[in-house]
Amino acid sequence: MAPRGAPLGRLQSWGRMLCFAGFAVAATLSPSSYGAATRATAVRQIYFTAWQILGPFLLFAALAGYIVMEITLELARQYGLAQYTLELVLRVLVLELIPLLTALFVALRSGGAIATEVALMQISGDLAAMRAEGRDPLRAEFVPRVAAAALSVLALTVLSCALLVALAYPALYGLSPWGFDEFTFALGKVFDAPTLAGFALKCTLFGVAVAVIPISAGLEADRRWKSAPVAVLAGMVRLFFVLGLIEVASLAASYID
Repeated sequence: MAPRGAPLGRLQSWGRMLCFAGFAVAATLSPSSYGAATRATAVRQIYFTAWQILGPFLLFAALAGYIVMEITLELARQYGLAQYTLELVLRVLVLELIPLLTALFVALRSGGAIATEVALMQISGDLAAMRAEGRDPLRAEFVPRVAAAALSVLALTVLSCALLVALAYPALYGLSPWGFDEFTFALGKVFDAPTLAGFALKCTLFGVAVAVIPISAGLEADRRWKSAPVAVLAGMVRLFFVLGLIEVASLAASYID
């Protein structure tokens, strides 16, 4: 194998990651992968990744979203674009900013921990022992973590975006009922079928990336203990790069003719 820092080694590492992603996604979508132990592991991972921090995360999303709304409204008024404020808020905040922040949040909260856990299992020989016993680590250890991380990203994204849509009306119109027609019209214009399909695809790709890349990075560790932090760091850098690439591709597909 080429040295880790060599271009060929990096290319091979990306290839292994893509190969693992294919197997992991296929296994995660297969109902036969979910036994009692797998479901218990997935539920426990969802609890620590999403449910345990649901309240603080939604509070942060609401606060950050409200500040962005106020800034957007003030700038729109200064430049005579107040009639476009709601659409700008929905597109920039709900469709772009919050999904990316949610994916980054889950990546920081659980991605490094999962990569470290898998790397230590690789170094200690636990994965090799499971294979020797005839057990498949993909189904026993990786599938519940992939499913839990992906579902956590999707659930937190949907809940935070729904909260911000609900907050957008009082932030822009106050308690007056006279903006309801304009508000619903803007919702229908922004969240049309193609936009919702692209939004769902982007959030799914975010979830898959956050779920798969840390595990793939952990498997890059060898039997030396010092290889664990190297593998984890490389995996997190790769994860942030992929998330940025997904977001850039989404922006290009949505706004560049």
